[in-house]
Amino acid sequence: MNPKLNHNRLDMKRMHELTCKWSLVAIVLLSTLSPLFAQKKQLTLKDAILNRYYHLAPDYLWRLQWHPDGNYIYSERDKVMISTIKGEEKTLLELTAVNELLKNNQLDTLKYIPSIKWLGDNKIVFSSGKNRVMASADAKNLLAKVTLKKGAANIEYSEAGNAYAYTIDNNLWFSNSKGSKAITNESNKDIIFGTSVHRNEFGIHNGIFWSPKGSAIAFYRKDESMVADYPLVDYMVKPAKHTPIKYPMAGEASHHVTLGVYNIETGNTTYLKTGGTKDHFLTNISWSPDEKYILIQELNREQNHMQLNKYDAASGEFVSTLFEEKSDKYVEPQHALTFSKVDPEVFYYWARTDGYYHVYKYHISGKLIKQLTKGEWEVTKMIGFDAKERYMYVQATKESPIERHIYKVNTKSGKIEKLTNTKGTHSAMLSPNGKYLIDSYQAYDVPKKIDLITNSGKEVRNILTSKDNAAEYEFGENKIVEVPSTDGTTTLYGRVILPPNFDATKKYPVIVYVYGGPHSQLVSNTWHNSARWWQYYMAQKGYIAFTLDNRGTNNRGAKFETAIHRQLGIVETEDQMAGVNYLKSLPYVDQDRIGVHGWSFGGFMTLNMMLRHPDVFKVGVAGGPVVDWSMYEIMYGERYMDMPQENPEGYKNSDMSNMVGNLQGRLMLIHGVQDATVVMQHSFKFLRECVKQGKQVDFFPYVIHKHNVRGKERLHLMEKVSRYFEENL
Repeated sequence: MNPKLNHNRLDMKRMHELTCKWSLVAIVLLSTLSPLFAQKKQLTLKDAILNRYYHLAPDYLWRLQWHPDGNYIYSERDKVMISTIKGEEKTLLELTAVNELLKNNQLDTLKYIPSIKWLGDNKIVFSSGKNRVMASADAKNLLAKVTLKKGAANIEYSEAGNAYAYTIDNNLWFSNSKGSKAITNESNKDIIFGTSVHRNEFGIHNGIFWSPKGSAIAFYRKDESMVADYPLVDYMVKPAKHTPIKYPMAGEASHHVTLGVYNIETGNTTYLKTGGTKDHFLTNISWSPDEKYILIQELNREQNHMQLNKYDAASGEFVSTLFEEKSDKYVEPQHALTFSKVDPEVFYYWARTDGYYHVYKYHISGKLIKQLTKGEWEVTKMIGFDAKERYMYVQATKESPIERHIYKVNTKSGKIEKLTNTKGTHSAMLSPNGKYLIDSYQAYDVPKKIDLITNSGKEVRNILTSKDNAAEYEFGENKIVEVPSTDGTTTLYGRVILPPNFDATKKYPVIVYVYGGPHSQLVSNTWHNSARWWQYYMAQKGYIAFTLDNRGTNNRGAKFETAIHRQLGIVETEDQMAGVNYLKSLPYVDQDRIGVHGWSFGGFMTLNMMLRHPDVFKVGVAGGPVVDWSMYEIMYGERYMDMPQENPEGYKNSDMSNMVGNLQGRLMLIHGVQDATVVMQHSFKFLRECVKQGKQVDFFPYVIHKHNVRGKERLHLMEKVSRYFEENL
């Protein structure tokens, strides 16, 4: 054998062995480092619009709540779990046991564990079809069954009598284990009992109010006969069908509301003798604990004078006015009274009496005992009290308008103690004994975390820490910025989302997403800073996405919110332009390619920005826009604009059809044909003026949809909006 050839073969063998060895090392290294170099996913439009609320959403515990025994519970599809304070967990109730009970009593079985009301005496209440079942807590024994009439809606339960009040069509019904009874029998469909009134303004969300002991039912009676019919048409039947609604427009006739009280024992109904004009507003109905009185926060049609009035529940007679609130702009009652469980002659009142939402402690006579919270910040939720009411627990904006924290307030001294320390937005549930709270919070980089804490703020343990279910996706930088208002009086908060792989040497177009109306806050320290994921989707396509909360939005005090009074669109647009000017100061913003999109009040703001600053905005998409506030509803419209007869100049200046001549950029209007909130007449008025003035705009109606496009078809809407910007911006 040739020694030289043999030597070469040995060298080749060693090289092969080394190559294999290093290949293995490389494979291990690559597998270890691959997450660092892996290409992240791009959001699809479906991800941004639909999946955002499903598998990409934070983890959670379904129906997490306190159990009457002081432990907490949550549901899974086929069972209810219970956990002690120490974390010892077990199954409390299984679907198989519930269905066995139902089957044995010839009732409809269920596919998954129902929503259960846990009563303090080892009983539970839940629904099975039209039946309401009361059972032992282990579901072994049926204790009572209440069968509701077909068509039951607006159902309200009284634990005291295990009874239900509800509506069928326009009438009010009552059912208990003995049977059912119609409380009203009104054939005139313009007169409606037991439903929400005043178009769900003033904190109103229902129309049935059980007395504390279950002996009586207070209910709204709404007479709409004086309100004009407004034409809506169902185009999906042949021939198309006229389906009118009652729509009380600003300055026109409003419905009349009274409050009835039905006595369960006697079967008699008494109506409270409320005074004032018939078109005033009866808001925030409260029973006294002894059931003797009903208290109503009554507001005049002008919405600038509120009286807290007390009535005798049995006779309906007026007793007294406990106190009043007046304003040169408006008073907006939002919360019913919370009566003390320790002293039945004491109640807590949560209102903006001093310009910020705070809590006041009153005697039933109307005497103020103490203002419990105060300062230039707002209580955003009353959480509850400890067993002896020595402390009240609230959620508030004390640290920052863009955060929420939990506080403990001494009900005698008013001394306040902060219980949560992690930055972000916290909400809490207080245990029945007042010793513990379940603190659930989010922050920009915290999808959801749920902690069990003591009533002094000490962490006991973590209940849930959600993983980031969108971690595989590529998001551009998201940051909150502070922008001074145009008049320099306050700081405005905005949110900027940059494209992924952002290059500061390039110029990027901008899409402003706007709402800007009352009762809205779009920028806060929650997961992703409360961003709409459609904004991330557009950022992927090379746009900068921007949102700003202007004066007129909430959680900043009355002065901040009421700055828009009688001049909707003016101050809000000024503040939005402060945000746009901030954007234009950035070297990477293409000032010639700025677009704007919003819906409802945001649609109105889109028109304001396009028409008041036509040289700034190249493209706009206005969804369901208010065009003329005289065609909007009384309760909301007159609060912010007064009546058209009282403020003709304000209505003229806020009518977008008067500014059509300013239009320069590309504009699309989108409207739901069945919209009963902002009726499509708004868009039609604007479009007619565009035709008269020779202005080209685009328009798309969603035939079966109401005020917005919901469900799977929202994907169609947002594809249309996205394309419009891509084609024109």
